Amino acid sequence: MSKLWINAVGVAAALCSMASFTPQIFKMWRERDASSLSLGMFSLTVAGFCLWTTYGVLSESWPVVLSNAVCLALSAVILGLKIRFG
Repeated sequence: MSKLWINAVGVAAALCSMASFTPQIFKMWRERDASSLSLGMFSLTVAGFCLWTTYGVLSESWPVVLSNAVCLALSAVILGLKIRFG
């Protein structure tokens, strides 16, 4: 398989991962309710994205850093909304 296709799959995966958080953020903000979300799950998600971002920095893999930093920010917003509207 060519390097172009491999990179295209990686970009598509990163975009899907990043975009996956936005519907939840909009729903929580609009309804001002986060009672159905698990605080533990999103705490673990934020921790995981912190670790992935750190791994990317340490391994100098900037696509890993950038995509996971965006996911970290979005999941941290969800965690903050959970704490605020929980």
